[in-house]
Amino acid sequence: MNETEHSFRRSEAFFGRRKAKSLSAPQQRLLDELLPRLKLDITEKPIKNLKDAFSHEPDFIVLESGFGGGEHLIHQALANPEVGFIGVEPFVNSMAKALTEIDAQGITNIRLYDEDATEILDWLPEHSIDRIDLLYPDPWPKKKHWKRRFVNRKNLSRFSRVLKNKAIFHFASDIDTYINWTLNHCEAHPDFEWKAQTAKDWHTPYENWTRTRYEAKALREDRTPCYLRFKRI
Repeated sequence: MNETEHSFRRSEAFFGRRKAKSLSAPQQRLLDELLPRLKLDITEKPIKNLKDAFSHEPDFIVLESGFGGGEHLIHQALANPEVGFIGVEPFVNSMAKALTEIDAQGITNIRLYDEDATEILDWLPEHSIDRIDLLYPDPWPKKKHWKRRFVNRKNLSRFSRVLKNKAIFHFASDIDTYINWTLNHCEAHPDFEWKAQTAKDWHTPYENWTRTRYEAKALREDRTPCYLRFKRI
């Protein structure tokens, strides 16, 4: 990726601020030392076989975009050591928090990316991902900002390119307008099919689900989480 293209891609960012409070010395050390070892390097040519990015060559690979505090990513990685996980999070403090857990738990089946998720989606090989998780993404609640929502036709096409046939896209949110937005965009996209059969399907958490801090906040504020499942067709 050349400098001009990289500069253009930054304008596509779907996130807000990059950093909040100052990092502790141990957190900064992990960002300086552990993150480079786990980070996928998109300045290199796209990897032909994504299994090779992991030491255990997993047959099933999951990408979680915007993992926030990392609760779900860490839980899934520990519960499924045979699976490969790619976690994307541009917010520095969240990445530092996840690295702290990865280091403390000795987790080896996670790879990371700390910039715009669209960059890694464009770098990944075609049909290399078995599931994409987009959990409680920034809802950009003001209508004038809805164009910044990560779910749009272009990004769904990016998902479609990297997902295997019949692979799954998970979208969880507690914001009604974003839920409807996602349903409408996926319905309009030829490569995605909503898997729900009954109302229970979108009220039931995903397999091996662990509550994130965003979900806990939603429940405290009397908002109902919704769990959407789409199949790549």
